[in-house]
Amino acid sequence: MSVNNRSIQKIIIADDHPLFRSALAQALKSTMPDAQFFEVANVAELEIVLNGNADADLLLMDLHMPDANGFVGLSHVVKNYPQLPVVMISANEELNVARQAQHYGALGFIPKSASIPEMARAIELVLDGEIYFPANIDTSELIVEPEQEELIQKIAEFTPKQLEVFNLLADGLLNKQIAYEQKVTEATVKAHVTAIMRKLGVNNRTQIVLMASKVKVDENFGVDRPGE
Repeated sequence: MSVNNRSIQKIIIADDHPLFRSALAQALKSTMPDAQFFEVANVAELEIVLNGNADADLLLMDLHMPDANGFVGLSHVVKNYPQLPVVMISANEELNVARQAQHYGALGFIPKSASIPEMARAIELVLDGEIYFPANIDTSELIVEPEQEELIQKIAEFTPKQLEVFNLLADGLLNKQIAYEQKVTEATVKAHVTAIMRKLGVNNRTQIVLMASKVKVDENFGVDRPGE
């Protein structure tokens, strides 16, 4: 079934660049005039939209949103919203990045350099139950560090609130600052931090920050690896 024959779709665009979000939504409206677009800038906003739109048809998710932590955000969404097709969009066109997007549950990968007709075609395929990846992608050549794989799976198990606290810890915020950002008590933040440390198997905040650095994706070259 083609996109043009469908009823109104709900499409979420998750990207921290407002001009890109707006431009993409406006451009796609020319080929999908009946679609309803939701724009979010980070994973926290994404959770709010998903909670109010459980029937969303598609998520277009930028790999490099600051609080997505590389493929952690993707894995978290796939695990918690398994019914939602996710297409990753990225300025990084490395084939291994596309392979990893597929490995962690994306049903498509669209370079930001793609034309609007190409993006619309990719979206149509995914909405019709297909996948869309670079033609020369070969998942047998996937390179995933075992440590990174294990860590991403652990973080994907976080609750939405734990993931938010984890991201703020990774940014170097103190419990008091996190409590202010989250509009909760410091006791609540401490409870989240304790749960995070338990799930990661660490015993201090410094180790949490180190864990966060291990799952980041370099915007030019792919997944950061310790020592490189």
